[in-house]
Amino acid sequence: MVRSRAISATELRPHDPDKLVEAVVVSLDDDKAEEAVVIDLRGRSSIADHMVIATGRSQRQVGAMAEHLMEKLKAFGLEVSLEGKTQGDWVLIDGGDIIIHLFRPEVRVFYNLEGMWGLPPAEKAPEALSSGKLGEFRA
Repeated sequence: MVRSRAISATELRPHDPDKLVEAVVVSLDDDKAEEAVVIDLRGRSSIADHMVIATGRSQRQVGAMAEHLMEKLKAFGLEVSLEGKTQGDWVLIDGGDIIIHLFRPEVRVFYNLEGMWGLPPAEKAPEALSSGKLGEFRA
């Protein structure tokens, strides 16, 4: 008889938060997210290690990005909660170590989460970001 071994939650969690961020950024890039920004919160906030903010052009795209990210985060062994998917204007994904905000463009500009962390708004982000390249900021 073969005995199965129980796997603890810590074994499933990534040991490197940067690998988790990389997986999220790759997923967003694959889904054609726009103006994605990674904010490093380590040492600045206890809510998470990283916050990612990205824009989708439509409610459908925002919803699809959220679904794909949920699958990836669960594959890392994270318990994930999701808010706002039915509307698709602003979806919040809480993966514990990482928090992801997905917006439609006008909703992102209205709430200006980057401004809370001292970053320029997405529409006025540095050239590297507005060109569609992903950027990382340390808050």
